[in-house]
Amino acid sequence: MTHSFDALILGGGAAGLMCAIEAGKRGRRVAVLEHADRLGKKILISGGGRCNFTNLNCGPENFFSSNPHFAKSALSRYTPADFIALVEKYRIPYHEKTLGQLFCDRSARDILALLEAECLAAGVTIYLNTKIQEVKRAIDFVVHTSTAEFHAPVLVVATGGLSIPKIGATSFGYDLARKFGFAIRAPRPALVPLVLGPEDCSRYCDLAGVSTEVIASCNSRQFREKMLFTHRGLSGPAILQISSYWQNPQPILIDLVPGREVTAAFRDSTNARNVGALRSELRKFLPHRLADRSLDLLAPTSWTNHAIADLEKKIHAWAISPEGTEGYEKAEVTAGGIDTGELSAKTMESHKVPGLFFIGEVVDVTGQLGGFNFQWAWASGAAAGRAL
Repeated sequence: MTHSFDALILGGGAAGLMCAIEAGKRGRRVAVLEHADRLGKKILISGGGRCNFTNLNCGPENFFSSNPHFAKSALSRYTPADFIALVEKYRIPYHEKTLGQLFCDRSARDILALLEAECLAAGVTIYLNTKIQEVKRAIDFVVHTSTAEFHAPVLVVATGGLSIPKIGATSFGYDLARKFGFAIRAPRPALVPLVLGPEDCSRYCDLAGVSTEVIASCNSRQFREKMLFTHRGLSGPAILQISSYWQNPQPILIDLVPGREVTAAFRDSTNARNVGALRSELRKFLPHRLADRSLDLLAPTSWTNHAIADLEKKIHAWAISPEGTEGYEKAEVTAGGIDTGELSAKTMESHKVPGLFFIGEVVDVTGQLGGFNFQWAWASGAAAGRAL
């Protein structure tokens, strides 16, 4: 069976659906080809099932890429306010959690239902369980599946990255790009928990479940949020954020007590200077198990002013060198991807293959934690959809 459309969109995630909606609104006959049995699987599991769908404070500085300027055009033309207007049109209740992060009050299913309703209104045709076997370019693009053949002058690749393979992530988008001769920045897990080596794990991994606010720093970037000890290493928002900028074997510096002075009480020489007094002081600032462990590892060998000052310094600059990451299975996104030099920043269209577009996570633009990657999906999808 052969089908003809004005545009074919490969991938029914956030970027692909937004692109389909915008193109459909302009009267284009659009088909979305999705290999899974339902749309938006990543949308449904995001934000603990509540979908952190955008961030009020979104700006180009919240993204990283080999070209830090590439995302500016799309982000400026489809803003958080634009998506919020869509959410409010469907009367979806939402709230700001922290740092501008917007979540659904009820469920991520509300966001997916919104996108499906917009697709329906725009006349978009959806094909689920559609496994693509081959993509060719003749006069038009020809997409072969196990049951049909699709033709269109425009092909949009919105197949996502390698993160979370258990819900269907594959290398399809990168493989297709290579077939057409595109340069690709090496993909890697981002926003991902870090794994400690055996020695550090023996020191800290029994603290699994302990969480505290820290400043994590690496490569001139720093994030002040919660850190969580795990059975294999470190996680929590601060660690997920810094993981995107970390490169093995660099150390990460962690300020365990940001903005406060732990040993201030010991400046007064009339106060007792001993392990018991130090333990009591540390427990005022840190979870008790972490305070005790820090004392075990950092206790001063003497009680001089110099030794106490050195302890204060170490508490604010704990250097830890992770062995690696938890990989794509636990990574929220994939960094790297289609080199932005291959694409128009305004439309997401290829410079070398007219009619071929790449949008969303498959492109070398990655957001920080907090709704930014969804905003890139909406913005890049809208940019392409308005250009079809």
